[in-house]
Amino acid sequence: MEWQLTARLRTAITLAALALLMLVGVTWGWGQVTKPFPGKVDAPVCVDTSYRAGDELFVQDVTVSVLNASSREGLAGRTLSELHTEGFAEGDTANAPKGTALTTNAEIWVDDVSNPGAKLLRARLGKVPVVAHPEVDYAGIVVVVGDLYEKLRQGPQSIVLGDDAVVCSPPVE
Repeated sequence: MEWQLTARLRTAITLAALALLMLVGVTWGWGQVTKPFPGKVDAPVCVDTSYRAGDELFVQDVTVSVLNASSREGLAGRTLSELHTEGFAEGDTANAPKGTALTTNAEIWVDDVSNPGAKLLRARLGKVPVVAHPEVDYAGIVVVVGDLYEKLRQGPQSIVLGDDAVVCSPPVE
């Protein structure tokens, strides 16, 4: 008889422990199910990528944004489309800041004028000035096109870097 009480007591304790575990699990699960979904995070257009001297920098590693400083509507979008067709990664398009006046067909705006991506881009635009514009807040290298801009030229698909460099490249997915 004593043994049956002990077995009954063990069964009751086991059932109570299982009921408690189930209650904790249901409470935790309900909390997870009713928690709001995290917001969508937009991936960056480009990320700073380090390259070493001797590395090859390809056009697809260079993100380009285009600003329109001309009186021709849609010139920035068409130019970015041409650059993308040539292999460059797409950045942003917009109108150039008010008062931007170009004396050439285009300008290249960068944080650092020694940026090798600007060299690759300049080969496509001709002898345009590369200007330090650290306050410009667009993705990658910025090309400003003016009324004299016509079309892209042939250029190399890559260059070998002579020095270490940081280029804003598309993120690796």
